Amino acid sequence: MRSPYLFILLFVTGTASAQLTYPPTKKVDVSDNYFGTTIADPYRWLEDDNSEETKSWVQQQNTVSGSYLAAIPFRDKVKSRLAILWNYPKYGSPRKEGSYYYFSKNDGLQNQSILYRQAGLKANPEVFLDPNQFSVDGTVALSGTAFSKNAKYLAFQIARSGSDWQEAVIMDLSTRKLIDDTIRWIKFSGITWKGDEGFYYSRYPVPDATTKLSKQNQYHKVYYHQIGTKQAEDVLIYEDNEHPLRNVGADLTDDGRFLIISTTEGTSGNELWVKDLTQEQQSYINIVKGFKTDPDVVDSYGNFLLVKTNQDAPNFKVVLVDPNQSGANNWKTIIPEQPEVLQSVGTGGGYLFCSYLKDASTRVLQYTYEGKLVREIKLPGIGTASGFGGKRNEKSFFYTFTSYTYPPTIFNYDVESGVSTLFRKTETAFNSDHYETKQVFFTSKDGTRVPMFITGKKGFSLNGNNPVLLYGYGGFNIPQTPGFSISNAFWLEQGGLYVVVNLRGGSEYGEAWHKAGMLAKKQNVFDDFIGAAEYLIQNNYTRNNLIAIRGGSNGGLLVGACMTQRPDLFKVALPAVGVMDMLRYHLFTIGWAWAVEYGRSDKADQFPYLLKYSPLHTLKEGTHYPATLITTADHDDRVVPAHSFKFAARLQEAHQGVNPVLIRIETKAGHGAGKPTSKQIEEAADIWSFTMHNLGLSFK
Repeated sequence: MRSPYLFILLFVTGTASAQLTYPPTKKVDVSDNYFGTTIADPYRWLEDDNSEETKSWVQQQNTVSGSYLAAIPFRDKVKSRLAILWNYPKYGSPRKEGSYYYFSKNDGLQNQSILYRQAGLKANPEVFLDPNQFSVDGTVALSGTAFSKNAKYLAFQIARSGSDWQEAVIMDLSTRKLIDDTIRWIKFSGITWKGDEGFYYSRYPVPDATTKLSKQNQYHKVYYHQIGTKQAEDVLIYEDNEHPLRNVGADLTDDGRFLIISTTEGTSGNELWVKDLTQEQQSYINIVKGFKTDPDVVDSYGNFLLVKTNQDAPNFKVVLVDPNQSGANNWKTIIPEQPEVLQSVGTGGGYLFCSYLKDASTRVLQYTYEGKLVREIKLPGIGTASGFGGKRNEKSFFYTFTSYTYPPTIFNYDVESGVSTLFRKTETAFNSDHYETKQVFFTSKDGTRVPMFITGKKGFSLNGNNPVLLYGYGGFNIPQTPGFSISNAFWLEQGGLYVVVNLRGGSEYGEAWHKAGMLAKKQNVFDDFIGAAEYLIQNNYTRNNLIAIRGGSNGGLLVGACMTQRPDLFKVALPAVGVMDMLRYHLFTIGWAWAVEYGRSDKADQFPYLLKYSPLHTLKEGTHYPATLITTADHDDRVVPAHSFKFAARLQEAHQGVNPVLIRIETKAGHGAGKPTSKQIEEAADIWSFTMHNLGLSFK
């Protein structure tokens, strides 16, 4: 006799139908009162990821989803082609530390990239640090490296099973032996060295073992670790116990003189504090107060600081700040605000490198420290360039350029001549010469002009028959710029169009663009995404039963909101690690930091608009929803999997129709970072097979 959670597969002309019986999910009598409005939360028990009942539910859901996916006739072919495409050398840009160049490389199918070093650019590289040796299954990842000032030591951070919790291990580079002072409970922190003596880092108090993946993160603090001592002896540098829901980070200027402390109440807006380490008795000076702007110290310049800021400059500018007279009226503008948004400022060879966005494509300008324009750096085309920066005494550095059809390519840049020389080209089994990217603009619901990139085979027809994967993010001031994905290359080979929408909420056009998609204006983001789909249909790129939508994290929220608001417009929905419960997101791990972007349900003026679009709360009984594959992971402590669990349970209850609505829960994985290659390929095979099968496509 079949167990009640197994589904029935009917085979019609060799393919699995979508008639499913989903695992039973109990409902409990739990509700909350928000300013006189009672909201039921019958699946709250799924928030307890440690309970045996939740673990059983996860296993049952994975059984259903795994069986469905395995029954798709061409899934094995999809996986085989993905493995072939994935199997190419992937390099990171070299960086010089001491007498060696260090770079990352993955031969192709290795679970984690390996850190190599070589004595010169023409010398033979040697394996320096292989994270694949840290675990049998590749789920321990190298998440960051920091070399001491004179390359005497290396502190490298590792993360396990995709969690945001990290630990730092210190290596003596002369002997390549580890020093016995591993630093634990690091989260949302880099490592900043003070010479070769020690380093600054941020951490939380030791968490409870059973709730460390879900409990709210509080009391972030900065410590200093002296080499040769134990973590218990680390010196507390900065804390703010009056504000437990703040994050704090430390950084040193390149000359080691100024210690910069940045505090934030969320994902945007921060205060800056500075301490001159040459003045032993000096306390911290607050040089930028409040959390209404996004200042970032670029470097020191004599007794002054160069700061990138959007104060009175929504597209950002660079100013010179005297720490002892730091009021904005005393600032000197070095690089004025431009029509394009200034994304970042790098330093190298004694120059400043300003990366701007021009319609979501990178444009890089080189300046002197006095603000004199030296040149615009010539890039290969429309795309994304990154890595502009190096040491002050070096006259060249490496940067990477990529686009949707241009695999990451590394160039060596000479800071005096401005000449870029090809250093390493990526070779893949994907023939990018057969594909092209077009940028188009459409008008959103409120009349706003929104750009999007459309990539497909050269000369594709506007006959309404193109399958489309529509992707977006739209939040947290994060732009969506052109970048190569070998997984998306598979979709292009299958004749699909890959479309990325530059939604409001990102930083493509500065802080005004960001603010137009946050808080009470978040609906603009969903309207933009829906408008993009309608544009593609109206202009004969595709039709609604050939559109799949995809997004992760905040983009998972995007997919969840759009599929509930317009279930008729899309055939397939792929929400990944999404924020689905907008009324309770702030109660878990780092969710409280997103309140500056979303708002909070415990505020009377913000609760109504959150309820109006919260994916979990806008699912309607008896609605025919798109074929849906929700993806999450058991170690996701950024967006806890309870979001996806509760959404899947409610979707399976409310949905009426033949489309499958499934959830795939990865084990020993997190929000996405550090996921081993083997898991990436398995997940991609499931997602593309599900998408193609439900769009009525076959493997080519």
